[in-house]
Amino acid sequence: MLARKEDRSLKIISGLLVLAALLIVWKLFLLQILSNDFYAALAQNTHEIYRQLNPKRGNIYFSDARGRAEYPAAISRLYYLVYGVPRDISRADVASTAVYLAGLLKFDPDEAKELEGKLKKADDPYEPIASKVEMDVVDKIKDANLKGINFAGREYRYYPEKNSAAHVLGFVGANDVGDLTGRYGLEGAWDSELAGRSGFLAGSAGALGGWIPLAGRTLRKAVNGTDFVLTVDRALQYRACDKLRAGLEEFKAKSAALVLMEAKSGAVLAMCSLPDFDPNDYGSVKDVSYFNNTAIFTAYEPGSVFKPVTMAIGLELGLVEPETVFTDPGERVINDFKIHNALNKKYGTVSMTKVLENSINTGMIWVEEKIGPLRFKEYVEKFGFGAKTGVNLDTESAGDISSFDKKAPIYNANASFGQGFTATPIQLAAAYAALATGRLPRPNVLKETRAENGKIDRPERESAAVISARTQKLITAMLISVVENGSGYKKAKLNDYFAAGKTGTAQIARQGKYGEESNHTFAGYFPATDPRFVLVVKYEAPQRQWAESTAAPVFREVAKLTLEYFGIARDK
Repeated sequence: MLARKEDRSLKIISGLLVLAALLIVWKLFLLQILSNDFYAALAQNTHEIYRQLNPKRGNIYFSDARGRAEYPAAISRLYYLVYGVPRDISRADVASTAVYLAGLLKFDPDEAKELEGKLKKADDPYEPIASKVEMDVVDKIKDANLKGINFAGREYRYYPEKNSAAHVLGFVGANDVGDLTGRYGLEGAWDSELAGRSGFLAGSAGALGGWIPLAGRTLRKAVNGTDFVLTVDRALQYRACDKLRAGLEEFKAKSAALVLMEAKSGAVLAMCSLPDFDPNDYGSVKDVSYFNNTAIFTAYEPGSVFKPVTMAIGLELGLVEPETVFTDPGERVINDFKIHNALNKKYGTVSMTKVLENSINTGMIWVEEKIGPLRFKEYVEKFGFGAKTGVNLDTESAGDISSFDKKAPIYNANASFGQGFTATPIQLAAAYAALATGRLPRPNVLKETRAENGKIDRPERESAAVISARTQKLITAMLISVVENGSGYKKAKLNDYFAAGKTGTAQIARQGKYGEESNHTFAGYFPATDPRFVLVVKYEAPQRQWAESTAAPVFREVAKLTLEYFGIARDK
């Protein structure tokens, strides 16, 4: 009887041992065969899992507008966080470790002292030392074999061209919870597309935090961000902005903006805003207003560069012709306000072409009164004023044309020569493109986008009819005459090409009153006999009196280099 009980016990024990062995074999099978990739990834410091769960931000590229190449404008680059574990550092090594790191990381004396204080915290498990450290520096720290000093890699945004097109690109920075997000420019406007889609890992964990293989898990891989190719030409961007910057310094202006655009398509070839910043080091900017793109954000009273728009409306409605005559009284009194010409000049009997050549304010009022307030506002809106252009960038302003709704005649009278309402340089560029081609394009900075799955999208080139071909030819001929024959246009004139354009010197209103400072603008297109490019140059409060000595010569230089760059045949 006792033997039978012992046999039964042995059988039970043997069965349990066999079952345990089978369970072990089964678990090894799960770990080594079915879950090999998963656990191998975990064994590699979770790098592979991190890569699969965290998408790579899409790259941004400059174009060569001649179709020869592409150049990286914004890419992801691996940097390192250097951190210390003070409890792992011998008290005798704290000072020497701090001195070595401070020297290598180029800390100033205060930062070096703070670092030594951090490393002295005997029981401290973690102290950040420096972020965004490059690999060559990390290699030197590794070679020094410093105990208690560790590293963690993380991808950050890197802008190889530094300040070039900073306002077009924007930057990537940490938000309130530490996540990296796009700010301003293209990075801000298209953050979700550039960022991609994060993956996720779902499963069950045991009491000690380990994965339970039998419970299963779900892994959805990340989708990397979309790559963006800009219409902005790398060489033109650099050279045009360099010319603008030289003028900013020479004329001692407060700010400057430039837009160079294809007249028909609206493709932006260069866009500059000064002062600018290095998006690699955006945190060092002392004034956050520097992040605003003056070319699309800062609306201002454009002044006389608006006069061709008023004249084109009169031509389109058949109210005036280039040779229609007008007798200038030298001054108008409207709603008890006196309006006079620059330098109080009186021109007598002149044609509409001469009105533009001499920038006669009273002549523009005369044309506006023929147009009437309702039709005037209708066409001003057709030319794109009072609404965002839709350029593919963050923080665009619509400007303010509310004065056109006011009933007093003084408001439209002022508007006829570019005062009493506001517009941005990009709006002026679009409006001049309409003068050049008859159609208002939607300015754009995107040539194409490239998704991870290989899909390529090219934005449609949108435009709307504004003026007839006849009006376009008439206003262009008048603006060619302005540049060729107008007073003060010598510095804007091209030797081998015709340009159609206009200066604008508009007093700046501060706290409701016009002061001594003024905004200087030159807007135009070239070669005027077959318009290819539109260019707007603007300076805020330069220390010179007229736009003909500031914006005009910069227009000439940038137009000349653009024509040479594309090898355009001369039309003179």
